Amino acid sequence: MTTLSAAETMRFGPLRIAFDGRVLRPRPWTEAQSVWAAEILASAPPGPVLELCSGAGQIGLLTVVGSGRPLVCVDLNPAACEWARHNAEQAGLADRVEVREGPMDRVIEDPERFALVVADPPWVRREEVGRYPEDPVVAIDGGRDGLDVAWSCIEVARRHLAPSGTLLLQLGTVEQVDALRARLRGGGFTITEVRWCDRGVLVRLDLT
Repeated sequence: MTTLSAAETMRFGPLRIAFDGRVLRPRPWTEAQSVWAAEILASAPPGPVLELCSGAGQIGLLTVVGSGRPLVCVDLNPAACEWARHNAEQAGLADRVEVREGPMDRVIEDPERFALVVADPPWVRREEVGRYPEDPVVAIDGGRDGLDVAWSCIEVARRHLAPSGTLLLQLGTVEQVDALRARLRGGGFTITEVRWCDRGVLVRLDLT
């Protein structure tokens, strides 16, 4: 059992999520990603769920809480991994949630396959991160066009999705979705649906 002392807690669906200033504050609008992911799981192939760039773990935890499926959370930030473990324990999900700390392309074994990948990468353009001084830079810096980490998520999902699996990706702008669509042509994934939310964009990609 972890012994973290939370700076804050907040409701995220039926869950209570704890976090501090070392991780990105959970965004209420991202509950929509969890709800959509849970809907996808209802008809997804057998297997666990993988959450990339998990932060405090709230999106992945809410995705699987009613499904009975195992969840693997991955984040580069040690503090995020601490909070994800803590929040899994507090939600009563510790027995089916594994949290892995490190680069996403190194902490997943070659044979591992997942029914669903939920990816929450930083998507703020590097030149704009200064507009958000309250957020840890590592949690929001998406590189020159905001898509550097998103592409890493796509490559990991391509290697580790089960047949007929789905990637549910969070982005920031319509322009990023357009750039994604152009680069994906003939690239093994098809964008099957896009949902615009009040603070971001959710993109469903299915293996082709």
